[in-house]
Amino acid sequence: MGFRAKFDKPLDRLVNSPNTNQCGAAFMTIDINGIAHLQLTVARNCGALEFWAQLCAFLNLETLIQGEDVLYCIGGRTGILVREAPAGKADQVFDQDAPGLHHFCFRARSTEDVDAVGAFAEHTLNANILRAPSMSEHFAPGYYSVLFTDPTGIRIEVNFVPGQGHFGDAGRLGEGGKGPAKRYGDFGLDD
Repeated sequence: MGFRAKFDKPLDRLVNSPNTNQCGAAFMTIDINGIAHLQLTVARNCGALEFWAQLCAFLNLETLIQGEDVLYCIGGRTGILVREAPAGKADQVFDQDAPGLHHFCFRARSTEDVDAVGAFAEHTLNANILRAPSMSEHFAPGYYSVLFTDPTGIRIEVNFVPGQGHFGDAGRLGEGGKGPAKRYGDFGLDD
């Protein structure tokens, strides 16, 4: 049975419905407090663990675990655990278009921080820079970010969005905003 087959309601009806289950019974919701940690699996023998150790140190994350094939750094209300792939999968590279993670994004405190990460990624980590630090307001009001990859090909973004982003006055979900978009892509959000 496929994912969609498990539900008798279209996705947009589920997302935009009041807090009731499929039988109409009310249920509780919660407000999350961010992402506690991400665990990434990287290829062996390509410098990925060293890349992540340097990046996490630059992001002022503290090393909690550092072993032969694992690194776990915490701080900034998150954690990054990086583990080398097992021997049978050691040479596989990341494919952002396969099911699973596409990319992830750290939230910076300023555009200057984004610029600093971009310079560090390019000049110290020798990362593949996919998008240099730049404004991308088609994603959110004031959206400023850099996008690069680790040695395995995992896409890492660092962004800064001033104020409340989409929850602010100029945002889609703010007072008088357009509401949820119907599409998303390189062009940003679209109806």
